[in-house]
Amino acid sequence: MLEQKEVQGIIFKRQKYREADLLVKIMTKDDGIITMLVKGALRPKSKLNAAVLNFSYGKYTIMTSGHGLSVLRTYKEVKQNEVLYNDLTKSAYVSFIFDLVDHAFVEYTPLNAVYDLVQQAVERINHNSDPEVVTQIVQLQLLPVFGVGPQLKQCVICGKTTGDFDFSLKYGGIICSDHFYQVTDRMRLKPKETAVLRTLGLVPINRLGNVTIKEETLKATRKAIDRIYSHTLDLNLKTKKFLDELKLFN
Repeated sequence: MLEQKEVQGIIFKRQKYREADLLVKIMTKDDGIITMLVKGALRPKSKLNAAVLNFSYGKYTIMTSGHGLSVLRTYKEVKQNEVLYNDLTKSAYVSFIFDLVDHAFVEYTPLNAVYDLVQQAVERINHNSDPEVVTQIVQLQLLPVFGVGPQLKQCVICGKTTGDFDFSLKYGGIICSDHFYQVTDRMRLKPKETAVLRTLGLVPINRLGNVTIKEETLKATRKAIDRIYSHTLDLNLKTKKFLDELKLFN
């Protein structure tokens, strides 16, 4: 049974549907990810098109049954994020973040803390924080949502929490230097690189200041995160491929 409901959130994906309609995805905190049918949005005089541009934030009244397609009725207090919309690099990072969340949750499942994480990530990228750092934070902190969260707090073998560490895919977490000799598949990260990986994965994003990390270290942690994802999850995201291609030209 359909009911009318107002949801508040961020538009992150849209595609043409039939001749003049759009299918639009919105990320909300309490109602999760919702796919809305926006009828007539592509007609020349329609105001709906501008209200559902990617990265727009606002309140949307929908007709919904709590599953499947919902239908957009009207909207209010919509703000368009022109910085993200017009910046190819920033929009590529943010699109990848949204794509990850879209694959981590079934539609209409409340996002709760993940919504706050993504909202703060988007705000940071929008306000010129290093998008690579922010995206790595989100990637690491989303892994538990997928059910494959790595152990970053302590050595997976002995529980040690201080000292030099490396990461092992086989053991699913960090190992201390006392056990380097017995773990042949460790990534052989430098101690500082593992330390950065732990910080990005464990510290809440709202407690991290404007973090500056050397490019060499970021490349190493990016490679490590990519290996963790490919080892634990079967994801083949077009947004990730586009982002990787974009980095080659920057």
